[in-house]
Amino acid sequence: MDINKVTTAMIDYYQGQPKRIQHFLKVHAYAKLIGEQEGLDKEILDILEVAALTHDIGIKISEEKYNSSAGKYQEVEGPAVAQQMLEDLQYDKAKTDRVCYLIGHHHTYNQIDGIDYQIMIEADYLVNADESNFSGNNVRNMLEKVFKTETGKFLLQSMYQKRLNAKEEK
Repeated sequence: MDINKVTTAMIDYYQGQPKRIQHFLKVHAYAKLIGEQEGLDKEILDILEVAALTHDIGIKISEEKYNSSAGKYQEVEGPAVAQQMLEDLQYDKAKTDRVCYLIGHHHTYNQIDGIDYQIMIEADYLVNADESNFSGNNVRNMLEKVFKTETGKFLLQSMYQKRLNAKEEK
């Protein structure tokens, strides 16, 4: 499938919300970079790219239903919305199942079961650390405990070097 169809569908889905659109475009860019640098095969890279673009698709319904965009609600609500969108785009069923799984777990760091999942977590965190201004301790913890890919670690250290080196009060 042409990745631009998914990108366009997501931009349409979040029209009028530039921060949401910019977020998933940045996550996609990092996921693609990490996936390519880590040598993912074409099939897994395709799943990763689609998941990166759609990972936050559950926010809109979560805000409507729960008045919250919390990760736990995104994980609950996102897969069904993504499944319908990908079905409408005639995306491969088996790949859709994996994309929906990743969407349903992208805030769960203790069940990582594949390189696509690992990279999804890393790419989303790289963007969230900036957008939410995570502390040096938070970044250091992720670097030590969650990040596994060499490319992801390189990006995290390069981007947040000042935070990692700063002395923080406890």
